[in-house]
Amino acid sequence: MSAEALRWRDQARVLRGAQRMVEADQAIARARTLAPADPLIAFLHAQSRYELGHPAAALFAEVCRLWPDNLDALRNRALAEASEGRPERARDLLAAALAEKPGWAEGHRVLAALEWVAGNTAGFDASYARAITAEPGHPALWLGWFAAVAQLRDWPRAEAVLDRAEAALGPSRPLVEARLFLATERGDEAEAERLLSLTADWPQPFVRIAAIRHALRRGQPERALAIALPLAQADPCSPLAGQAWPYVSTCWRLLGDERAGWLDGAPPFVRDAEVGLTAVELAGLADLLRGLHAFQLPYAEQSVRGGTQTDRSVLLRHEPLLQRAREALLAAVRDYVASLPPLDPTHPLLARPRDSLLIGGSWSVRLAAGGFNVAHSHPRGWISSAFYVSLPDPAAMGAAPAGHFQCGAPPVELGVELAPYATIAPQVGHVVLFPSTLWHGTVPFAAGERLNLAFDVVPG
Repeated sequence: MSAEALRWRDQARVLRGAQRMVEADQAIARARTLAPADPLIAFLHAQSRYELGHPAAALFAEVCRLWPDNLDALRNRALAEASEGRPERARDLLAAALAEKPGWAEGHRVLAALEWVAGNTAGFDASYARAITAEPGHPALWLGWFAAVAQLRDWPRAEAVLDRAEAALGPSRPLVEARLFLATERGDEAEAERLLSLTADWPQPFVRIAAIRHALRRGQPERALAIALPLAQADPCSPLAGQAWPYVSTCWRLLGDERAGWLDGAPPFVRDAEVGLTAVELAGLADLLRGLHAFQLPYAEQSVRGGTQTDRSVLLRHEPLLQRAREALLAAVRDYVASLPPLDPTHPLLARPRDSLLIGGSWSVRLAAGGFNVAHSHPRGWISSAFYVSLPDPAAMGAAPAGHFQCGAPPVELGVELAPYATIAPQVGHVVLFPSTLWHGTVPFAAGERLNLAFDVVPG
């Protein structure tokens, strides 16, 4: 490979890291022209086109020819096929690959997800069952199968998978963790207490979060706080702390501790701002986003109920309207950041550098009648958002707070009675900004379409 091709490849990586995606795409295309047979450059070029929202399946097919043992390229080819309107071909590609490589756990995960969003709710996990017959001693397959079913909260089915896994593999820590998750989430208190005692000195974050949730379900916020607060304070801006802080907030509120106001803001660090897009721009953006909602169901791990959510990061795509929206939304975020209190190195929102902003992830949610988002948080984010692009007529939405954004109320499965800090009526062209550690969700509404664009921001 020539030095010039390497220079363009490395320049593309730098530009992509700065989220200058169109320029990065131009740079990697130049590298591809200079080194058409280089498999890594071919992969990076295909990935760039895919992330920008251009057709990329054929490019990934060429990568698979140049680099036949790159399973990431095969997975991404399947995802590109699905995004280009060929979901059956995507599933066929993965199924054929898994017939040859039954131990490819990531392939099973993606195939199960594609089967689920296509509406195959009964047999979405069939590839796992086939693979286990071929490789019964493969722990990653069993754990992947369990995770695929457990995230749907289908406890009998998850327990059946786990029983078979334990019979095939024997005892192991990962299987005990899975059994602990099952016991705590399904409400088997005796089994949960037994397993929490067994794992009391295990350092795994998964075990700690399970213990926090179980304590809250049992009405023991002091016990939950004793576990959650050290996790949060050890490294306040880490992803693990991002998981712990929402539980800390819940515990402090239940205990009447004024530190809840320090963490979430008093009033909460929530802002509703007009973004400045015109009615014509908003209508065009709505049409564009509707075209990206290609699946029948949301991915199982998403918070959407009664609607769909897009894949990839929509604010990094190539369409001028999305680039215009990104600029306007980041301007609103900069105003929000400028309004925050001074830096506080112990606080998950206030500790971070504020001079540069990047998109941590972005997606569109399209809800139909009765749809909503369950309460959740974003452990890897810093600032989160909901930007309203199209809404039902107020009469169709239903009486307030139908369709409203709400923040502060924990997930219903914790059984904790805490009212939200606030509910905010959505307005087309407005964005609601809030800390990623704050529980948030939406209230079901009566009729119509509720279309938004959500994103997380992280420091650059």
